[in-house]
Amino acid sequence: MKLTELVFARRVALAAFFVFLVAPYLAVAQITLRTADTILRLEASPHAPRVVELQTSDGSIWKNRAPDEMPDFVEFNGKRVPLQWKFQPQATQPPPGTASFIYVCSSPRLRLTWQWRARASDGPIEHVIRIENLDAQQMWLPLIDSFRFDWQIEPAESLEQLFIEKGSGTPSPTGTHRVSVSSGHRWEGSSSTYDYSEPPAPREIIPWMLVQRTAGSQSGWYVGIESSARTHLTLARAGSSLTGAVGLNPNPAPFRTLLSPGGSFSTPVIFLGGAVGGPDAAGNILRRWERTTLTNARTWKNPHYPTLTINSWGSGMQVDEALALRMLRDSADLKFEMFHIDAGWFRSVGDWYPDPKKFPRGLAPIADEAHRLGLKFGLWVDWAQAGVSKQTGALNVYNPNVRDWLVADLPPGWKPEEFKGQTIDLGVPAAKEWAQSEVERIVRDYHLDMLEHDGYLVAQGCSKSDHPHAAPDPANLRSVPIASWYMIESSNSTDVSHRAVDAYYSIYSSLRQNHPDLLLEVCNDGGRMVDFGSAAHADYFSITDTYDPLSNRRAFYDASHVLPPAMLESYVEKWPTPRIENFRYMLRSGMMGWLSVMTDTTAWSNEQHDVAQQEFALYKSTLRPFIREADLYHIGPRPDGIHWDAVEYFDPVRGAGVIYAFRGSDPGDSTHVFVLQGLRPDRSYTVQFHNGTDPDRIASGMELLQDGLKLALPFPLSSALVFISELPR
Repeated sequence: MKLTELVFARRVALAAFFVFLVAPYLAVAQITLRTADTILRLEASPHAPRVVELQTSDGSIWKNRAPDEMPDFVEFNGKRVPLQWKFQPQATQPPPGTASFIYVCSSPRLRLTWQWRARASDGPIEHVIRIENLDAQQMWLPLIDSFRFDWQIEPAESLEQLFIEKGSGTPSPTGTHRVSVSSGHRWEGSSSTYDYSEPPAPREIIPWMLVQRTAGSQSGWYVGIESSARTHLTLARAGSSLTGAVGLNPNPAPFRTLLSPGGSFSTPVIFLGGAVGGPDAAGNILRRWERTTLTNARTWKNPHYPTLTINSWGSGMQVDEALALRMLRDSADLKFEMFHIDAGWFRSVGDWYPDPKKFPRGLAPIADEAHRLGLKFGLWVDWAQAGVSKQTGALNVYNPNVRDWLVADLPPGWKPEEFKGQTIDLGVPAAKEWAQSEVERIVRDYHLDMLEHDGYLVAQGCSKSDHPHAAPDPANLRSVPIASWYMIESSNSTDVSHRAVDAYYSIYSSLRQNHPDLLLEVCNDGGRMVDFGSAAHADYFSITDTYDPLSNRRAFYDASHVLPPAMLESYVEKWPTPRIENFRYMLRSGMMGWLSVMTDTTAWSNEQHDVAQQEFALYKSTLRPFIREADLYHIGPRPDGIHWDAVEYFDPVRGAGVIYAFRGSDPGDSTHVFVLQGLRPDRSYTVQFHNGTDPDRIASGMELLQDGLKLALPFPLSSALVFISELPR
């Protein structure tokens, strides 16, 4: 396939030599980048580049009238210095794969690279802007967006927008938003390192949106941000214009970041893709692209990913050696694949050494016993949070060095919570160096196969004026107490987050290099830092901090629109199960992606123990391959706990799939019909009902796609698994 083509055009009829060497400001470069789903036509004019148009796979075109943003000034010693950018056509990097346009400013000496990259033969195309300081003096750079657009649209055409909330503690009643984009529509969605929004403020979103035409093939486009920093997306419609911006969040304003001599600044990487056929069609393309391009390839090569995990948090902070060994024995009997010790094992917050009263022999013997039994060993650590321990090696807020790293000064007599302290600013080189050394020690000394981080790990605000980030504005500085720790908001918050996230990514990249098989979990109090940057640097996320069946299914329904299901972790906690059907319902509500059981399984009855063994065996042998590789369809409504809901996995390569169906609490709603997707209408399929009351049968693809599949479950809060397999001709 021809992925790219390069065309140089001229605005005047001059010889090539004159255009490029004598008067380069008269030149215009045009480049086309192409994947199977997205064609982007790019243009560099003398003073600014732009995306000319985006074409989707059905031939529909979105024409863009907005040039991308070029910084128009920098600050020297408190004074604004205007910038004059000139395009350098002779420095343009042509395809294949990557297209780069270069602009320079002569005074001060700056170089800007506007780059687009197609890393795969299908899926979206990535974009970044990089500014290098070639001058001898430092300067302050204002905010520039990663991408701006002004799509030309017909004033009367019908458009729809899709965006997804983070799970953020407890999924909200909506979660997945599909809204009409009519004239006057104005929207902003934001994301950060830790969503602490409270109603009536909007919840943070996974930093992504889809916009599509509602008629015909539903052609459209989607854009996402590969960063965990403070970012935002905007969308507005007026007349024939659909405008917006994507990138770092400009608020609280004004943003600025220091550009040191020889240093550089890069906008968060974004991806832009064409979409045809609705949200699930777009999601299936995006998730495949993430699996093959964005995430850790070594992890996906492991056939035991996602890993069936047992977690100690069902007993809370009471975990000790005796409990751990008892859980390990039962975990081996149930054929779990990883034993995960959650909070409660350490001496105190910031003092990440085993409590000698709970673990007199330390953690390594527990890890070794897990390994002897054939399980991996994982550990909870909130490694960027400081406490008050004076033990050697502890991150003590009263240590002068540590106090300088904190994002906020603490009041006299401050004390941490049981498992939360005060966050350090990883953007401070010394703080990053300590954290890098500490996580390396923890992984090495405790024989870890998995490292989980929790809490407010990556700063998004700081009150200090002597850190590498911009200083806060004293007149616009807010300290938000959240339990015993503090969140800072000021004009420097986005710069704080951008630098801290870069440091955090660097720490995890180093862990990856030194421990290639180490798994990394992002928790952040359940679903508060779920984004594409996390997907590129870790292996899975906790998608909600509320673990009942409904919350787990809601969080999965939302996040699975845009992220690989294998990365979406649901914790299954103790829940009322008077019938064995309710027990299966509880387990299966967490079995659609990464399954972590967070309860003491030794308290299960013999019947529950036997059923759990059967469900876990089915998960590993049959469900996991679909979770890893199949397309996903949201064939039912978002779960409400009252009515039926369902999702469908279907692998077109194997011609096979599975439906997870859940009956709600309505006592009169014992049957439901779900219309399937992804099947071939001209083929026949076996339909096998697992633990259901319906007999197995054969149905045509046309029937399942048009009339649907009827299910019956006699008990409320129960579930069914239905396996679909294409018959040979």
